[in-house]
Amino acid sequence: MADVNRELADLLRRARAACDPQRVNLRDDGRVRRVKGLRREEVALLAGVSTDYYTRLEQGRLIVPSTQVIEAIGRALDLDRAERIHLRDLFSLSGSPRPRARTQAQRVRPGLHQLLDALDAQPALILGRSADVLAANAMARALFTDFARMPARERNYARWILLSEQARELFVDWEEQARNAVAALRLEAGRNPGDPDTRRLVGELSENSEEFRAWWTEHHVHQRTFGAKRLRHPVVGELTVQYETLTFPGDGDQALYVYTCEPGSASHEALILLASWTATPSRAV
Repeated sequence: MADVNRELADLLRRARAACDPQRVNLRDDGRVRRVKGLRREEVALLAGVSTDYYTRLEQGRLIVPSTQVIEAIGRALDLDRAERIHLRDLFSLSGSPRPRARTQAQRVRPGLHQLLDALDAQPALILGRSADVLAANAMARALFTDFARMPARERNYARWILLSEQARELFVDWEEQARNAVAALRLEAGRNPGDPDTRRLVGELSENSEEFRAWWTEHHVHQRTFGAKRLRHPVVGELTVQYETLTFPGDGDQALYVYTCEPGSASHEALILLASWTATPSRAV
């Protein structure tokens, strides 16, 4: 598990460097800060562990802290919810004899396909592991792109947004959306670093996207729960859509993304126009 421990050590170092010393109530000892962020001993003090113990964690040693210590470190480093999930994932894997691997192909059950088609006025799609696009209704294909026309191995949201010129032209806030896609993939990679498809995707993006290479090393993580996207659509013009993410109790690896607009807004009118433009029999990926 050397890769996982290196990943964990890198996360801790970067999180510590990003911490603002002014936000914590630590006594000023008069020493000049030679590096950004908190010192190791300060993180250790805030987390209630010894400096030696925390130092060994940052060095990637084979140590598996208790849940309470992991949570204390997360608080000390001021990690958000996604970052704390990522931290727990990496710590749990650092003590495992082997990484968890993907065991079965991803499939969308018929009832969910029916649900997508029933949402004929709202763009909706289902993403699986590593942001693989498993299904999309007619509105989602019209709003974003027709993933069904892509080769099966290329039907991936992160791959599309980073490597497609169409995506760069479609998203007004392309860099923000692309960064979020990279950060979400980083969260997924930490959850299951042994997954061969995720490794292949990261390798492909590293080879073909300069932005991905730079953002991947920043080690940011992001959990897509809700948000907004600003689009410059070739048919209906500019609009802003909000999305909500719904997960399924029976399959935590799949999530439904539903896109809406504020009622009465210009964006809502654009979405209605798009719905009329796509008023043909829908078919999921």
